[in-house]
Amino acid sequence: MTGYIAAAFCLFVTAFNLFSLALAGWRCRRRPEPLPARLAMTGLSDPTPPVSIVRPVCGLETFSEQTLRSTFELDYPEYEVIFCVQKKTDPIIPLIEKLLAEQPEGRGRLLIGDDPISPNPKLNNCFKGWQAAQHQWIVLADSNVLAPKDYLQQMLVRFRPDIGLVCSPPLGVWPEGLRAQLECAFLNSFQARWQFCADALGMGFAQGKSMMWRREVVDQAGGIAALASEIAEDAAATKLVREAGMKVALVDRPFGQPLGARTLRAIYQRQTRWARLRRASFPTMYAPEIFAGSLIPILAGAYAARDFGFEPWTVVALVAALWHLPEALVNWRLGWPTSPISPLTYLLRDLMFPIVWIDGWLGDDFVWLGNSMTVREADETVDGAA
Repeated sequence: MTGYIAAAFCLFVTAFNLFSLALAGWRCRRRPEPLPARLAMTGLSDPTPPVSIVRPVCGLETFSEQTLRSTFELDYPEYEVIFCVQKKTDPIIPLIEKLLAEQPEGRGRLLIGDDPISPNPKLNNCFKGWQAAQHQWIVLADSNVLAPKDYLQQMLVRFRPDIGLVCSPPLGVWPEGLRAQLECAFLNSFQARWQFCADALGMGFAQGKSMMWRREVVDQAGGIAALASEIAEDAAATKLVREAGMKVALVDRPFGQPLGARTLRAIYQRQTRWARLRRASFPTMYAPEIFAGSLIPILAGAYAARDFGFEPWTVVALVAALWHLPEALVNWRLGWPTSPISPLTYLLRDLMFPIVWIDGWLGDDFVWLGNSMTVREADETVDGAA
C-alpha cells in the first residue's frame, strides 16, 4: 500500500513540476525585438514619464563597469541615475566618477553617506538616493544588474491601476565553469521559474534586484523607511503593496546578472541567506519549498519501483530525466544559459537544495557584504503577530 502512495506522490509532484515549467515558459516567452522607446502603456497618462534610477553600490566587482555603464545606455528619453555609496573610501568610487564624466551634465550623480534607518545596509544606502530623486517613478536597482536598452519600458509596460510595484528576479548570465552553471540552475529555472509561476497566477512577490515604484505608493505608507519593517526590503515591499490593496508584477523577461567564475562557498552562502530571509518573512510559503526539487520524488519513485516490477535505479533515471530534460529544453527555448551539462547541474542543485532548506530553518545569522545581519527580529515580529 505504501508503494502505491509513494508512486502517486511521485507522479503528482512530477506532473506539477512539468506544469510549472510550461507556465514559466509561456510567461517568459521571448519577444523578437526590444520594446520601442515610446510605447503607449496602459494606465499611464504619460507614455514615457521621467524616471529616477537609484543604484546602491558597495565594492568593486568583476563586471561592475559593464553593469553600471549599462544604466547610461538605455533607449529612453528622460531619466537620471543616482549612485549611492556609504563610505568615501569605497573602491567603486573612481569607476563611478569615470562613468559620470562621460555623461551629459545632469544625467548622473554620486551621493556618499550613510543613513542608519534600519538593520539593512542596502536600504540605508538607498535612503539618500530616494530622497534626492527628482521624479515620481523610481527604480531601485542593484549594482550587479545588467540593464538592457529597454530596461525602463519593460517595467513601465507592466503597470496597471492595481499594480503597485514591478520588479525582476535575477537571471544568471555569462557563467564561467561548472560552479557558475550550478548557480544559474538555482537562479534561473528554479527560483525565477517559480517566481514567474506565482506572477502568472496573480500572486507575484518582489525581489530586490530591480524594483520600479510609483513614489506615491511608498509615500502613502510612510516613505522609504517603511521598507525597514522587514530585514529584507523586498519582503517589506511585497507586504507594503499587498496591504495597500495592490499587486506586485514581474517584467516579461528577467534582467541579467553576470556571474563569471563562482565558488561553491559563495553559492551556498547566497542560497542559505536567501532561504533564511524567506523563512523569516513568509514561513508558510517557505515550508512547502522542499517539494520543489526532484530529490524527494526520485526517492519516492525508487521506493515504489519494486511494487510495480521495476528496478529502483531504472525509476531513478526515469524520474530524473522527466524533471531535468524538460527544464533544459525550456531554458534553451527562452534563451537562458544552457549547455549539454545543464541537466547535471539541475540534479546537483536538487541534491543541495534540501540542505539549504534545512539550513533556512535552523539558522538566523549571516554576513552580507561584510555586514553581520540576523533574521531574528523578523521571526519575533511574525511570532508576535501570531
